Amino acid sequence: MLDVGGAKIEVSNLDKVLYPKAGFTKGQVIDYYVRISPVLLPHLKARPITLKRYPDGVEGLFFYEKKCPPHRPKWVKTAKVPKTDGGEIHYCVMNDLPALVWAANLADLELHTFLHKAPAIQRPTALAFDLDPGAPAGILECCAVGLLVRDAFAALGLQTFPKTSGSKGLQVYVPLNTAVTYERTKPFAHAVAEVLERQSPRLVVSRMQKSLRKGKVLVDWSQNDGKKTTINVYSLRARERPMVSTPVSWAEVEKAVKRREPLSFDCDHVLNRVEKLGDLFEPVLSIKQRLPRLRDLSRV
Repeated sequence: MLDVGGAKIEVSNLDKVLYPKAGFTKGQVIDYYVRISPVLLPHLKARPITLKRYPDGVEGLFFYEKKCPPHRPKWVKTAKVPKTDGGEIHYCVMNDLPALVWAANLADLELHTFLHKAPAIQRPTALAFDLDPGAPAGILECCAVGLLVRDAFAALGLQTFPKTSGSKGLQVYVPLNTAVTYERTKPFAHAVAEVLERQSPRLVVSRMQKSLRKGKVLVDWSQNDGKKTTINVYSLRARERPMVSTPVSWAEVEKAVKRREPLSFDCDHVLNRVEKLGDLFEPVLSIKQRLPRLRDLSRV
């Protein structure tokens, strides 16, 4: 039993290895989330979350859990989200450290959140682009495309912030934090991806068909949807090693492309980075930017 901020949390099997090739245990997973929580929790606050649980570790079966488990402690908050076919789902919300530790004890390795906060579930707080490489393209090609995304929004007068996916790609966020809906952000993101594809057809693809992705980078605009979740910043990933979706600077992205040095960080690296650099993704929560009009893309 752990006492976390006055909440009693029953933890179990702390020595169970969840990352076999790294020998990384459930206890270490919980420890990482406790230590990263000062910068992670602000990005989770009020966001409905889908649990992605790996009870037998990253090499075993996993399952997604949208509905917050009925056995949750009373202090784990929930948010109601309407279903397309009627009814509603009560998603968990990780507003505090006890809730985060409780989820980690369930082997919820990955934290998948919406771009909106509850109760304003039609209002995304950011645009998000998931840059997904098609082999033999990889993270370095994603970095090159990330710079194209950055430059496109710079031409529109908007700031952007990159993070690794913790897997094989890069993600770029455009903070908004202003009154806007998915009805506007999704087609705008789609249009940006199409512009980049026209400008760099040998490197960029905006269409989802896997047959089109070989050696290119998909600028996945479809995440800008009220029904979709994406990996949260500072979340662990279920890879061979406990890799993390990590905020990086544009200078680091440029350096990676120039020196051909892939960007990849495990949990120890991330904890050290935060100690030295703080939260590079904090501006995504605080910067207010208005979504441009579609016709403004002529400036890109």
